[in-house]
Amino acid sequence: MLSQNELLYTLALQRVKNLGDASAKKLLRTVGSAEGIFKEKKAHLLKIDGIGRQKLKELSAAIQLPIAEDELQFITERHITCHYFLDATYPENLKHCIDGPLLLFERGTVNLRNRKIISIVGTRKVTSYGADFCRNLVEELAPLNPVIISGFAYGVDISAHKAALNNNLQTVACLAHGLNQMYPKTHSRYVAPLEQNGGFLTEFWSNDAFDRTNFLKRNRVIAGISQATIVIESAEKGGSLVTADIANSYNRDVFAVPGRATDRQSLGCNNLIKSNQAQMLTCAADLVYLLGWDLDEHPIQGTQTKLFSELTAEEQTIYQYLQSNGKQQLDLISLACHFPTYKAATLLLNLELQGLVRPLPGKLFEAI
Repeated sequence: MLSQNELLYTLALQRVKNLGDASAKKLLRTVGSAEGIFKEKKAHLLKIDGIGRQKLKELSAAIQLPIAEDELQFITERHITCHYFLDATYPENLKHCIDGPLLLFERGTVNLRNRKIISIVGTRKVTSYGADFCRNLVEELAPLNPVIISGFAYGVDISAHKAALNNNLQTVACLAHGLNQMYPKTHSRYVAPLEQNGGFLTEFWSNDAFDRTNFLKRNRVIAGISQATIVIESAEKGGSLVTADIANSYNRDVFAVPGRATDRQSLGCNNLIKSNQAQMLTCAADLVYLLGWDLDEHPIQGTQTKLFSELTAEEQTIYQYLQSNGKQQLDLISLACHFPTYKAATLLLNLELQGLVRPLPGKLFEAI
C-alpha cells in the first residue's frame, strides 16, 4: 500500500506524456520510488535501457504535481481505492501484462484474489440469441463462482453484468472514463448492485476527457485481467474483436460463440473461429473443460443451452439416439436414424451449435 506522498508522486508519474505504463514501471523498478524518479538527475535516468530523452521530456514535478494533487483530493473525498501495480490487491493476471496500468482506481468491493475470472464481451446490438446464450452461460457457470468481467456498455456487456448479479456472482465493470461519471447513464440503476457485489475499475482520472481512444486502453484491461475472453456476438468489425486480439497477444484463451453464416452479428465470431483466433464455445462445459477448471466439488447442472427455440423432428431423432446410445460414429448415426450421411452431418452441426452435441476425435459425437 502506497503512502499518501508516494501515491501523489505516482499519480504525477502516470501523467507524464509519452512515458507510458511499461516505461514508468521500468523506472520504478530501477529507482525504487516515484518520488525518487522526480528527484533523480535526468542524466542518470537516461542510462536506463529503453528510456530516451523523448520519454523524459515532460518529467517535471513543477508541471505534474499540482495536477496530481487535485486528483488525489478527488480520490480522498470520494473514498476511491487505488491499486498500485506492485500491491497484493492489484489484479494478478494484469501484473503479467507489460503494458498493464500503473494504477487502477476502484469503486466497490472488488476481490479478484484466487478466483476464476472470465471476460465476456460482444456487440452493443446484441440479438435475443446472444442475450439468451449469455444468460444461460453465466447461469451454468454459477456453481464454480467465477468473476464476470465486462465493460458496462450496451448489449452483451450489460447482459453479462446482469446475469452475474442474477446468479449472485461478483462482476466487475472496466470503464473507459473516470469514476466521476457513469456511461451510459441509462445503466445508472446497476451501479449500486455492482458496487455491492464487485464494482468498477478504471485507470482514467476524473478530469480525463471521454474519448473514443479510451476504449482501446480499457479493452486491454478487460483482456489482461481475465483467464479467458469470451466473444458472444460481433459484427465483422468491432471493439470486442480488438479485445480478443489483445487477449491473444497476452497468450490468454479466447472463445467465440458461433452463429449462422447469414447472421451479421455473428460474422466476427465465425471469423475468429475460422482463423483459429478463438475456440468455439457452444456451452459452459466447453469452457470448463478447455480451461481445466475442477468440477469435482461444483459440477455443472444438467441445464442445456438452447440457442434456438426448439428442435426439428429430425434433430430430435438424432439427439434422442445419442442420449440413448452414448458416443457414436457419424456413419452409425446416419444408418440408425435413416438419414443420408450428408444430412446427418448437417443435423449434427445444428445440434452442436445449439450446445446439445459435442464432436469428438474419430468422427464420434455425443449428447451433452
